[in-house]
Amino acid sequence: MKILILGGTGLIGRALEQYLSADHEVVCVGRSAFVNQDTLNELVQGRDLIIKLSGANIVKRWNVDYKQEIWDSRVTTSKQLKTALDFLTSKPRIFCASAVGFYPESSCSQPFNEDYQHSGTGFLSDLVVSWEQQSKTLAENVLIFRFGVVLSVNGGALSQMLLPFKLGFGGPVAGGKQCFSWVHVDDLLKAFSYAIEHTDMQGVFNLTSPNPVTQAKFGQTLASLLHRPFLLPLFKWQIKLLFGEGSQVLTQGVSVVPKKLLQLGFKFDYAEVRSALKDIINNKK
Repeated sequence: MKILILGGTGLIGRALEQYLSADHEVVCVGRSAFVNQDTLNELVQGRDLIIKLSGANIVKRWNVDYKQEIWDSRVTTSKQLKTALDFLTSKPRIFCASAVGFYPESSCSQPFNEDYQHSGTGFLSDLVVSWEQQSKTLAENVLIFRFGVVLSVNGGALSQMLLPFKLGFGGPVAGGKQCFSWVHVDDLLKAFSYAIEHTDMQGVFNLTSPNPVTQAKFGQTLASLLHRPFLLPLFKWQIKLLFGEGSQVLTQGVSVVPKKLLQLGFKFDYAEVRSALKDIINNKK
């Protein structure tokens, strides 16, 4: 297949490019694809599949301008892609990224699945709702993956956590009771490959491990695998001092399970957090 990955210079895009290139012709372009409409119109020509991942990093200090950048990098770019696709006579399949931030805050004992239709409140949930609404206009059979936190040492949250944990500075964040919905990068790649093979897949799919854990359980597991203590807490006020309104990404918990993938028979290689972290640490994936 001829595959175009848009917004593909981050962790997921780089991993997908390497993984899919073994069997497909893959072109991976960052946010430069959206600099002007003519560039995007040219890029989408002749593609069998377009994977849209574009989105500015949300784990940063937010202000009015940066919140607009977060919004535009997801919603406005989807509008641009819709314009480009409208010119095509032969329509490609479309896979779009989304996030578990759609759901309200919840505990690990009460996870949400795709049957739950009511979004949470606040900027992140509003963002995901608008993002997905725009994504659904791209194709009748669009596939939307709601990502949990992707675990890899090549980027994302885990790569940032490893050094302080190795130095013995690990500890509960904002009490540690908030639920942490995650997915091993290899399972994410496997899910994309599965979706390519199963052409009837469409709609919204949660892409998370079937077993969300609390932040404290995640941190304790990571610390034990590194043979380090898990003692130094990071309080909510400290996180808010660092990230402002953006601190909610770290302090609010969302519990999510991938009901639809499991119903299709998809098998996670790393369903448990200990096996996932052990594999990543040992193999530096």
